[in-house]
Amino acid sequence: MITPIHILLIEDNPEFARAVELVFKRTPDMELVYTTGSAERALTWLNSRQEDECPDVILLDLTLLGMSGMEALPKLRDLRPDIKIIALTQSNQEADVVKAISLGANGYLLKGSDLHDIKAGIRTVMDNGAPLDHRVAQYIIEMVQKGDTPSANNAGNLLTERETEILNKLAQGMVKKQIADDLNISTHTVSNHVRHIYEKLKVPNGPAAVNKAFRTGILPPKKS
Repeated sequence: MITPIHILLIEDNPEFARAVELVFKRTPDMELVYTTGSAERALTWLNSRQEDECPDVILLDLTLLGMSGMEALPKLRDLRPDIKIIALTQSNQEADVVKAISLGANGYLLKGSDLHDIKAGIRTVMDNGAPLDHRVAQYIIEMVQKGDTPSANNAGNLLTERETEILNKLAQGMVKKQIADDLNISTHTVSNHVRHIYEKLKVPNGPAAVNKAFRTGILPPKKS
């Protein structure tokens, strides 16, 4: 018996919400447990759940009426810190990407993504990966290329060669098991390196680490 991934969808576009619901109904390893178009209602619903009744993943639209998804992000994180949160939005603004990641989003996907990519993002985040739309990664790179970045402050010197190598693979969208297989090391070793990366860069998750790496020059911009 497959234990499905339980999902909370916070989305105020009824048409998009129905499309997502239909996809999950056809996906045996995923179950949509609650859908709402209001961040306020989502917070109330979550607050009324016992710990074992909480979803595993929240898909959060950032541009909600009333309390925005951006405003809700830290409240959701404080209320249920163990739940994975994926920002799912139309916004491709660099400032929104950076802000959502800094507020604790575990991933950032655009609504223009194929719905199968959204499912893949959910599986990635459940495997402690950091799903980033490839266009989002490009925005971060472009921000670096435009020179809109803070001083590196020798941040790159904090990381070992192996940690930098693993961080680069995270930036490519690889999950820990893929990195372990690629480097011929154990997933436990990869997890330890990732934890050290987060500690050294003072970031809460993978997207934040990738963002900081590009912005500070730890990872060089990709060639266009």
